[in-house]
Amino acid sequence: MIHEECGVMGAYDFDGGDVAVDLYHGLYTLQHRGQESCGIVTNSYVKLHTVKGKGLVNEVFTKDNLPTLKGNIGVGHVLYGYTGEENDGVQPIVSRYCKGSMTIAMNGTITNYVELRSELESRGAIFQSSSHAEMVMNMIAVARTQTHSAEDAVLVTVKKLKGAFSMVVMSPKKLIAVRDPYGFKPLSIGKRGNAYFFASETAAFDVIRAQTLCDVKPGELIKIDENGVTHYTDGVGKVKPAQCIFEYVYFARPDSYIDGKSVYEARIDIGKELYKAAPADADIVIGVPSSGLHFALGYSYASGIRYVDGLMKNSYVGRTFIKGTDEIRREAVSIKLNALRGAIDGKSVVLVDDSIVRGTTSANLIRLVKDAGAKAVHMRIASPPFVYSCPYGSDIPDRRHLAAVRMTLDEICKSIGADSLGYLPIDAFCRVGLCDRYCDACFTGNYPDAENK
Repeated sequence: MIHEECGVMGAYDFDGGDVAVDLYHGLYTLQHRGQESCGIVTNSYVKLHTVKGKGLVNEVFTKDNLPTLKGNIGVGHVLYGYTGEENDGVQPIVSRYCKGSMTIAMNGTITNYVELRSELESRGAIFQSSSHAEMVMNMIAVARTQTHSAEDAVLVTVKKLKGAFSMVVMSPKKLIAVRDPYGFKPLSIGKRGNAYFFASETAAFDVIRAQTLCDVKPGELIKIDENGVTHYTDGVGKVKPAQCIFEYVYFARPDSYIDGKSVYEARIDIGKELYKAAPADADIVIGVPSSGLHFALGYSYASGIRYVDGLMKNSYVGRTFIKGTDEIRREAVSIKLNALRGAIDGKSVVLVDDSIVRGTTSANLIRLVKDAGAKAVHMRIASPPFVYSCPYGSDIPDRRHLAAVRMTLDEICKSIGADSLGYLPIDAFCRVGLCDRYCDACFTGNYPDAENK
C-alpha cells in the first residue's frame, strides 16, 4: 500500500464572518498536495455544513454550493488517492456523538493503525472506511467521554499515536491543531485581522492575505476558542524533531516556508551543491517542471551553464509521482510535458529533476528531450537515491520497486537512456542547512522511531 500526502486547512474568525471562501482559496493553494478529493466543513454553532467529494478544488466547489458553507469556524482538506485500493476516506470526516459533533482533517499515517483500530473494534466501534483520520476521530470521541474538554481528549489521544500526523479538529465551539512529536508533516498558524488560520503550507496564508505567525511546533497543540488562542507545549521536545526532508525536495510549493526555512532558497542551494557533486559539460540546463526548476537554476548559477525553459507544462494534468499505476504515470507524462525544440535542438542538455523513484518518468522525460533534438542528456537528480520506503505517509513504494534498489547507478543510467547520471550526495543536505532535525530515512534507512527500522 502506498500512503497519502495531503493538505489541511483550518479557520476561526472571531468577528463571526463566514470562513468558507478563505478555506476554498487556501485549499486551492494546497492543491498540489492532493488531487484525488477535497472537502470543507464549516460550523455555524447551530449546525455543520459540508461540501466534499472526488475531484479538484474547482470541481468539487461551485458558485452554488460554496455559499451554503456558513459559519465562522471551519476545516478543509485535499487528498490524493491510495495506490492499489479504493480510496474511501474523503476528508474532512464528521462524527456526531454524545458530546456533540467532531470534524477532523489529517495529513499523515499512523504506523500503529492496525493495533489501535483492532482495540476499538473489540469495544464495538464500527468503521465506514480504512481512513486513519476516521480511526483517530473515534479515539478522540472515546477520550472526550472521559475528559473535561475537547483539547484534553486530543492530548490523551495523540499520546497513543505513533507515526506522522498534522491535524485540525473542530468541535462545536473550538478549533484545535496538533502536530506529532517528530513534526514529520508541516503545519503553521497565520492571522488576518481577527481571523486565525492553520495550513499545511504558508503559501496558503499569502493567498488569503494573512500573516504567518509561527509553525505549530512538533508535539504542540494549539486551541482557538472564544477565549483566544492557547498553546499547549507539554509534548514539545520529548524527541528529536524529524521533519520530512522531502518537503523541500518535492512536496512543498517554492513560495512556502517550512519550519521557518524558505523552500525556494533551499532548492537553489541544493542545485548549487548538485553541480559541485555532479558537474557536466553541456550547452544548457533544463529543469523538469515544476519542482525541478529551481534546482536547475541553482545548478546554472554554480556552473555558468545557461538555463533555459526547455519543457512546457500542461498545468491541468496532476503530478505523476502520485498517480496510481505505472501505466497511468506513463500516460500522464506524455500529455503533461512537451519539449521546446527551438531551445533544445542540437544542444547538449543537463536535465535536472527532483528524484528518481521507479525510473519510468525519467526514461520518458529523456526520450522527450532527445526526440526534440538534444545531442546528449545528462540527468541530474536533486536528492540521493531512494533505497527505503516511507512509513510516515509519503508516496514512496515498497523497496522492491525502487530503481536504486533494483539497479546500480550505471544500470539506472542505461535504463533511462541518459548519457550520464548524477545524484545529490546525502551530506549536501547539511551544507544547505537541512540536517539534524530532518527525517532522511528514505535515503539512509535511519528511521527516527526505532520501531520502523
